[in-house]
Amino acid sequence: MLSINNTMPQGQFQQRINNETITHNSLEFFADKTVVLFALPGAFTPTCSASHLPGFVTLADQFFDKGVDVIACLSVNDAFVMDAWGKSQNAEHIAMLADGDGSYTKLLGLGKETGTFGGYRSQRYAAVIKNGVVTHLAIENAGEFEVSSAQALLEKV
Repeated sequence: MLSINNTMPQGQFQQRINNETITHNSLEFFADKTVVLFALPGAFTPTCSASHLPGFVTLADQFFDKGVDVIACLSVNDAFVMDAWGKSQNAEHIAMLADGDGSYTKLLGLGKETGTFGGYRSQRYAAVIKNGVVTHLAIENAGEFEVSSAQALLEKV
């Protein structure tokens, strides 16, 4: 499982940019910058839509003021769903990353099987990644939303 001082593993995830699906190489995506990454079980789900993503939308400028280069949201959804969810949440300053088959989430060791809820999904977590290395990682206990919130992470940047 991913932990502090680990280098982000090599893998891929997608993002819709200007009506095109872009495949990112994770090594390039996290290289030479400070990235705040938060992951969640699913787009358009209750806690994710009411609290998790909106917190980062609201505090985006404060993260950027602290030297964060990219705020990224990762979920085991397809790029079209992540793009539509980002637009519906006014998340234009957040990279809405799709891990459609869950392969990157599996590399991180931060997934979970949810059965009929949606199958394989991401755990809820947040990380600060500097030049590809995890400097802070907060993984939520099942059913909780505290340590991975935007406010909690802002204090760790």
